[in-house]
Amino acid sequence: MAENDDTDYEAKIDYLQKWFEDNKKLPKKVDRLLLKRFYQCMFENMEDAQKLIEINYLIRNSYPHIFLKRDPNDASSRQTFEYADMVPLPGLTKEKYKITFFRLNDPDPKKMNHTEDTKGYIMVTDCRFCTPDLVDGNCLSEGEVQIFDMSGFSLKHAARFSMSSLRIYMKFLHQAFPVRIKCIHMINCPPYLDRLISIVRPFISKEVFKLIYFHTTGIDTLYEHIPRELLPDEYGGSAGKLSDLKAQFMQVMSDKRDYLMDPTYWKVETS
Repeated sequence: MAENDDTDYEAKIDYLQKWFEDNKKLPKKVDRLLLKRFYQCMFENMEDAQKLIEINYLIRNSYPHIFLKRDPNDASSRQTFEYADMVPLPGLTKEKYKITFFRLNDPDPKKMNHTEDTKGYIMVTDCRFCTPDLVDGNCLSEGEVQIFDMSGFSLKHAARFSMSSLRIYMKFLHQAFPVRIKCIHMINCPPYLDRLISIVRPFISKEVFKLIYFHTTGIDTLYEHIPRELLPDEYGGSAGKLSDLKAQFMQVMSDKRDYLMDPTYWKVETS
C-alpha cells in the first residue's frame, strides 16, 4: 500500500473510531484492530461498517449472560477449555484466510455445557480479533475458515444442546460477525451425521449451509482445500502439535483477560 493510501486508510479508521466513541448506542471504547476488521468485512464501506458495528453490540448487550458476564479464568471457562480445543492456527492461506480448529479432546458428554461453551467460543474470537493474524505485523485476514473434528462428538452431546444458545450463536454469526466465514469443514463425520444435521439445520441460513463441507471418508479430502503445512501435526500438517498451539493461544487469552472483562469495551450504558 502506498504511503498516501495508508494515511488515507488510517484517517478513515480515525473517523470510524470517533463515530464509535461518540455513539450512545455503543460502548465507550473499542480496540482499533477490531474496528479495522469491521471496516474490512464490509469492503471498506463506511455506512455498512457502522451498521454492522451497531448490530454487533446490540446483540451482545441483548444477551449479557453469553457476551458480557465472562472470565476466561473462572471455573466454567476452564472446564470448557480443558475438554474442548478451540484454536486459531498460525499463518494464513494463500487467499489470506485464517483457520480456527475445533475438537473435543475429552469425549465425555457430561463435560459439555453448551451455554458456557458458546461463551468460551465468543471469548476466543474476541481475543483473536484484537490480535494480528500474522506475528510479523498488523495483517488482516480476508476471511475465516473453521474446521471441526467430529470424532469425539456423539448424539449424547447433541442431546445437551441449548436451543436458545444455539439460536443466539447463529444469529451473531449470521448478522454481526466482523469477519466473513468462507468455509466450514466437518472432518471425521460419524455415521449418524444426518441426525445431527437435522437438529441444527433449522438454525443455519441457506447461505452459511452452502459453505459447509462434510468429509465422511477420512481427512484426505480436506487437503484439497487446506494447505497441509497450516494444519496441526496430528492431522498430517506441520504447524505444530495442537496441544502446543492451544497452550500458546491460552496464554494470549490470559494476557487479554482484562480486555475481555472490561465493560467499557463491551457494555452499552443506558441512561
